[in-house]
Amino acid sequence: MYIDIETILKLASLIGAIGVIGGLLVAIYKFYQKPHETEKKLKKLQEQHEDDIRKINEEQCLITYGLLACLKGLQEKGCNGPVTEAINRIQKHLNKQAHDMEE
Repeated sequence: MYIDIETILKLASLIGAIGVIGGLLVAIYKFYQKPHETEKKLKKLQEQHEDDIRKINEEQCLITYGLLACLKGLQEKGCNGPVTEAINRIQKHLNKQAHDMEE
């Protein structure tokens, strides 16, 4: 068998065609994988967001209880008026939140 220029050209065109088909298959695979990857990233982001919201709510709860304790201390020292009103509003809010969470 003789290897001439035509054989080399046919072999080169065959390798090129296989490369193009392979590249096309890889492109199609990546195209269909992209929504799946985006969905995974979105789910991870949602979980992180929910965790952050939970932490913020816990922190706000602690701040509210600390504020309520300070206001009650002021009330014991004889500060009335706006202090008593603030205590009542905070307690009303806490009770409402507690009942909303039960439902």
